[in-house]
Amino acid sequence: MWENLRNFVANMSKIIEITSLGDERIDVYARLTEAQLRNSLCPEKGLFIAESPKVILTALSAGYEPISLLCERKHITGDAAPILAQHPNLEVFTGEREVLASLTGYTLTRGVLCAMRRRRPLTLSDVCTGASRLAVIDSVTDTTNIGAIFRSAAALGVDGVVLTRTSCDPLNRRSIRVSMGSVFLVPWTWIDDPTSDLRPYGFKTAAMALTDNSVSIDDAALAAESKLAIILGTEGDGLSTRVIEGSDYVVRIPMAHGVDSLNVAAASAVAFWQLRR
Repeated sequence: MWENLRNFVANMSKIIEITSLGDERIDVYARLTEAQLRNSLCPEKGLFIAESPKVILTALSAGYEPISLLCERKHITGDAAPILAQHPNLEVFTGEREVLASLTGYTLTRGVLCAMRRRRPLTLSDVCTGASRLAVIDSVTDTTNIGAIFRSAAALGVDGVVLTRTSCDPLNRRSIRVSMGSVFLVPWTWIDDPTSDLRPYGFKTAAMALTDNSVSIDDAALAAESKLAIILGTEGDGLSTRVIEGSDYVVRIPMAHGVDSLNVAAASAVAFWQLRR
C-alpha cells in the first residue's frame, strides 16, 4: 500500500527542481517577510508557512488551502507523500539539501515546508459562541510565547483565543512551529479591548497580575464562573493598569522562594489547568 502511494505521488505531483538562489518562484519561502506574507489589508489573500508533515496535515484537516511545498527530493515519496496524496497536483519545489539550506537560511531538519493561504478571520461572535473559557492575549509580541500559549490552550481545553492587535500574529512561522500546529485547533480572532469587548457575550474577565487586591488562582469564585476570560499580559511589563482595573478579577499564582512571576507561557498553562471547566 505504501509503495502504491509513493508511485502515485511521484507520477501526479508537479515537481520543480530549484538550482538557483535567484529563482523568484520560491520567494514565499526564501525572501518574503512575515508582513509581506500576511497582507494585512486583505488577510484572506495572505499566506503563511507551515513546517513539518504533522503540522501541515493538521492545517489541512482544519481546512487551510495549500499553495506549494518545498522539500528535499527524498521527501517527495517519503514524509511529504501523505500531503501530496491529498493534493496530488500541488507544486513541489525541490533540490539538494545544501541548495535548500542556502535558500531558506537554515537546514530543513523537519523536511517539508508548505505555503498555505490564510482564511478570512473569525469574528468575535464566532469565537465566543458556545465557549466557557477564553484566553485573552494582550500585547504579547514574542512568537515563541504565542505558540506555547496556543499549545497549552489546545491541550488544556480552552475554547478560544482572542488577541489584542498589538500582539504577535499566531500564523507567524515560528509561532506555528512552537505550537506544533495547535494554532489550527483552537478558534481565534483579534480584539480591540481585552475587557469591555467580551462583556456583551457574558464573560467575566480575570487579569493575571500580582497586585495588592489579587485573589489566588484557586479561589472558588473563579471556578464557579460559567464564562471566564483569562487575560495574559506582555512579557516585560505585564498588563496595563487600565486592563487590571477594568477586569472583574485580578488573579495571582501563589509561588515559593520569593519568585514573583512566571513566563507568560508557563503562567498560561497553570491558569488554563486550574480554571478549566
